[in-house]
Amino acid sequence: MQASVPDIRVSVRVVHAPAYSRPDLFVFAYFIRIENHADETHKLLEREWTITDGDGQVTQVSGIGVVGEQPLLAPGAVYEYSSFATVPSVPGRMEGAYVFQDAWGERRRVSVAPFELTLPDTRVLN
Repeated sequence: MQASVPDIRVSVRVVHAPAYSRPDLFVFAYFIRIENHADETHKLLEREWTITDGDGQVTQVSGIGVVGEQPLLAPGAVYEYSSFATVPSVPGRMEGAYVFQDAWGERRRVSVAPFELTLPDTRVLN
């Protein structure tokens, strides 16, 4: 497996979901955008996430595809999806990787930079 695919870019936006959270479980929705800037088609095969809660507890999540799909990204294609993560304490953090395969069967890994699972600042200034 080659180390990375530099022309596949992943961006993440995360928001706290207070309507689904409770004092001992914080729910965060995350929105992923994957852009294929390479000259060849890649298929997303697997995903891996490392979720760390505010107390330092680590949870590993991995599996086939994303949200039940293994999208095929032609050159210039964009794939977007959303999902969620839960942590019992904040601030938390997520990071991970996707495994892609090209048309020749070569597998490549694309890392997702760490992102924070934090509550919005609700302080009121007088």
